[in-house]
Amino acid sequence: RARAEFLQNHVTNLDHCARDLEASGVTKRSIQRRLHMVNRLREKRGLERREDKESKDWGAMDASDSYASRFQTNGSCFLAPEEMVGPYYVAGESVRSNITETQQGIPMEIDVQFVDATSCKPVQGKYVDVWQANSTGVYAGVINPSNGNGPADPNNSKKTFLRGIQKTDEQGAVKFSTIFPGHYIDRTIHIHVMLHPNAQPYPNGTIIDTTAAYVGQMYFKQELIDSVRRLPPYSQNTQPLTLNDEDFILQPDLDQGGNPFVKYEMVGKRLEDGIVAWITYGINPAKRSAVTPVATRKCNVPKETGDIKRNKV
Repeated sequence: RARAEFLQNHVTNLDHCARDLEASGVTKRSIQRRLHMVNRLREKRGLERREDKESKDWGAMDASDSYASRFQTNGSCFLAPEEMVGPYYVAGESVRSNITETQQGIPMEIDVQFVDATSCKPVQGKYVDVWQANSTGVYAGVINPSNGNGPADPNNSKKTFLRGIQKTDEQGAVKFSTIFPGHYIDRTIHIHVMLHPNAQPYPNGTIIDTTAAYVGQMYFKQELIDSVRRLPPYSQNTQPLTLNDEDFILQPDLDQGGNPFVKYEMVGKRLEDGIVAWITYGINPAKRSAVTPVATRKCNVPKETGDIKRNKV
């Protein structure tokens, strides 16, 4: 109810910022950044680069331009922090861009951008926390009956895969190298994202900050999910699948006009070649909300050990 009331009383997209973002060059640089991500992965896989639009007359771009429409922002919704943390948030993760570790799945790079929805300027110098399930629906760092493998792996609480933190750049953007997430019971496929307004790293490169200016989730179109699920290791996921139109968190967002779906580009002709996905959030960076982690990693030990303490929740 609180979430629905928030969405009814706040802007649900960044349309009002489009002119300012284009005039300041943010739109142009965002498109170039995402195209560069695709080309870097294509080169890594021995594929030809896609056309470099550096010399294009960006001022003449319109909605019919294929690169403008394919790589521009999704204009995502301005969401409330409340009720979105979920049961698998662990505080004290490492500042790192590659969060894959040894997890198998479709390679994916995600570009997450934050824009101040009141000033229409990028949110710079803030730390962004992401966490997600692996291909078979397991979150690292927690032992929970609803987690993908439940209590089957007692060492899972020490694992750190598919969790990480990055600092937004001058364009308000962060990039993570990961894999396409898998599904788990009662939820459609998603990635959690949180922006910390005042976080500072510990000497060992981890961050603990239980204050958020934004907490939300990014989602994927059902047709992409269906295509991914046919491929291993996703096809080995035995948990019940929840579709997008059945998800109890996603649907209220959509009903109120939100658009929390990433845009994406396939790196090659096959999904196995990888995906580049991006999303832009319009937020109120002055907002503060307390968040409660299910566990907190000890920041006074080397981050390689991954020791954590359990919180009472």
